Amino acid sequence: MFLICICFQGLGTTKKGIGPTYSSKAIRNGIRIGDLLGDYNHFSKKFHELAMMYQRMFPSLKVDIDAELKRYKEFAEKIRPLVFDTVSFLDKSLRSGKKVLVEGANAAMLDIDFGTYPYVTSSNCSVGGVCTGLGIPPHRIGEIIGVVKAYTTRVGDGPFPTELPNDIGDLLQSRGAEIGVTTKRKRRCGWLDVFLLKYTNMINGYTALCITKLDILDTLPEIKLAVGYSLRGKKIDYFPSNVSDLAAVEVEYLSMPGWKTSTEGVREFKDLPENAKNYINKVEELLSVPGKPLRRSSPIFLKIKVVVMIMKRSH
Repeated sequence: MFLICICFQGLGTTKKGIGPTYSSKAIRNGIRIGDLLGDYNHFSKKFHELAMMYQRMFPSLKVDIDAELKRYKEFAEKIRPLVFDTVSFLDKSLRSGKKVLVEGANAAMLDIDFGTYPYVTSSNCSVGGVCTGLGIPPHRIGEIIGVVKAYTTRVGDGPFPTELPNDIGDLLQSRGAEIGVTTKRKRRCGWLDVFLLKYTNMINGYTALCITKLDILDTLPEIKLAVGYSLRGKKIDYFPSNVSDLAAVEVEYLSMPGWKTSTEGVREFKDLPENAKNYINKVEELLSVPGKPLRRSSPIFLKIKVVVMIMKRSH
């Protein structure tokens, strides 16, 4: 019944089964790669029990268990050479002085614990997820680069204090090509929420801030930064954990003049228009984190050794 309820909550998810999969992990009946590559009889028994459970929950669900097991057995042999213990691999790599680049898959405010719950993903996508997701101890984490657009976006449902449901929001969406990669839905757009960024900085501890898509703001005569929240007439110094409170906040804005000139192709901070510099400097000042402008129109290519790794652990 739990999974049925989730389907009707309308959280604006990608509907790819991520939530149900994580719920299976939490109630400890999930199937892991280690099961698939281990004792086949044990895997078959576990798979059969799980399939029967879902068929009881959804009577119309038809599963050819034998055919599925055959498919998984073939799949297991294909991936077996690619699977190894990544905790040991990463530990040896770090101890030998190698550098490891970890990229988060979702925005900080989609974190299951610290995001705008329940309008979140099912995992920890804050910096703590590096430790729990990869098995890396906290003291191994070095520089933490917070990546933020020069404006705020959200795909799916949930409160969005700085949302611009007007021509400016439409312009940001259009110029920024803000379309959800998986859902293909238009992203909601709004002013950069520095108050929210301060909250994510408390959680993640940014050592640098990478500001992207600055050029999307090129045509605006005036640009605003959200610098504070008020709730029920009183200024607050915390980010509301209750979505009904977050939806009710009044936003305090700082208005800044735009630069009204193209910044596409600019690679050096010194070459930006003065008002664009002022915008970045103000964000840096409010957050006390060094800002680094990156261009949508100036891709940066990095030489990175890519290793295909599939975790055997319960992640």
